[in-house]
Amino acid sequence: MTIDAMARIHPTAVIEDGAEIAAGVSIGPFSVIGAKVSLAEGVEIKSHVVVTGNTSIGPDTVIFSFSVVGEIPQDLKYHGEDTRLEIGARNRIREHVTINPGTEGGGGITSIGDDCLLMAGVHVAHDCRVGNRVILVNNVGLAGHVQVDDDVIIGGISGVHQWVRIGKGAIIGGLSKVEKDVIPYGMVQGKAGSLVGLNLIGLKRRGLDRTDINALREAYVRLANEGGTFRERAEALSQEAANEYVSAIAAFILSDSDRSFLTPE
Repeated sequence: MTIDAMARIHPTAVIEDGAEIAAGVSIGPFSVIGAKVSLAEGVEIKSHVVVTGNTSIGPDTVIFSFSVVGEIPQDLKYHGEDTRLEIGARNRIREHVTINPGTEGGGGITSIGDDCLLMAGVHVAHDCRVGNRVILVNNVGLAGHVQVDDDVIIGGISGVHQWVRIGKGAIIGGLSKVEKDVIPYGMVQGKAGSLVGLNLIGLKRRGLDRTDINALREAYVRLANEGGTFRERAEALSQEAANEYVSAIAAFILSDSDRSFLTPE
């Protein structure tokens, strides 16, 4: 066990032998830190938190009360393999969040990037890959093997089916069921999880140029209305696109996936 002298640990916290606690870490009352856990500089663990398993947490991440991070996957195929959970820097993980490590069949790693906000009651299942600056609103559930790219927002009480990919900059409305892949910058809403347009407000807030926004609008119309299959429309976009954002959508559609796509209405 390595505990830096500058760490602040409440006397009621339990730190198992083998844990690595860096300078500036704060661990609150009645929290439990497992033997294979690594906490980087400035991590703050509030009261009544469990961090266990082969778990690493990056600098300045804060985990709030009653969260359970790194406990074994909720997968009947898991039989105790030594898999990992990797959480990046400056994340805010609110109350009652649960995050499971990977499984052997899914690559062995669950990962969360930097600067994410996981609001109360969120569940991130085994083998999920969550990017940077992602916001998961209260009670969002990610099933196993879900991929969420950078700058995605998923509204409250939404569920994402296993193996689904959600492309960069997409937004999912609250109370949505997402069973198919979502294109980058897509906007999904409704109980059945329909693709209803592009996340133009989010793109404008990030300062996207009007030329890029117009190119995305044109690409969306083409994906919705041109002949051929959805993949054939994406191939045509890929061959003709001079815009990086349109190219990103085409590349996402043409890459390998275990699910089909939500297509434009």
